[in-house]
Amino acid sequence: MLGLGFGLTLKDFLRVINTPKDFMLGLICQLILLPIVAYILVLILKLPNELALGLMIIAAVPGGVTSNVLTKFADGDVALSISLTAIISLISIISVPFVVFTSADLLEINISSEITIKAIALKMTLVVTAPVVIGMIVRKFFNNFISKNISIIEKFTGILFLIVFASIWIEEGKNILSYINQAGVPVLILNIVIMILAYFIAKTFATGIKQIKCIALECGLQNGTLAVFVATQMFNDIIYVVPTAAYALLMYITAFVFIYFVKRIN
Repeated sequence: MLGLGFGLTLKDFLRVINTPKDFMLGLICQLILLPIVAYILVLILKLPNELALGLMIIAAVPGGVTSNVLTKFADGDVALSISLTAIISLISIISVPFVVFTSADLLEINISSEITIKAIALKMTLVVTAPVVIGMIVRKFFNNFISKNISIIEKFTGILFLIVFASIWIEEGKNILSYINQAGVPVLILNIVIMILAYFIAKTFATGIKQIKCIALECGLQNGTLAVFVATQMFNDIIYVVPTAAYALLMYITAFVFIYFVKRIN
């Protein structure tokens, strides 16, 4: 999130005002459509409550920085992707607790009285908002240095991401197949369905093919690390983390398949 902040300026937020249509499409698809599709899937598949809430957590979190990288790789609208990631990440400190607690009520899952929307929102502020704001402040005062070295910073954050990803595989290697066996089908269906829906909604209303690619990828690539953080902060049982871990593993496969096909079509 700090790396995201380094790459942001106020222009990224003002861009939303200048081109609101594509941004609003992405925002609606990710913040509203994705949790609705996830909840419908929970009802259709009749998932156990723990897996169901885990699925709702991954559906509630914003897209990660990875979506910006893969949007660039897909020749999509990177500026739009950055704007969506940044603003939805900031909104997520309210939207994520709201979706998770509402889902828990609908699924009749008891959450400890010690865990409140306010408490989760505060923790997410420290994890999400604070690093982004700090990154933007550093960029403001050291713009020349950051601008000259942004590619190095991006590579460094990419290396950190790979280290975290590798660590997960090393630490949870024995459990990964179990995660995929338990939650692989639901999260794969969710991922594919939301990307297809977002693609065709964007195809109908977005301004161009670059924006279509961006919106579809932004909806399909969730911030798995943040989802794991939320799940572990709320529950001690690892089962709630299973869907978030499975989604984080599978979404890269579907994203590259999507990129392959859209590049061939266009």
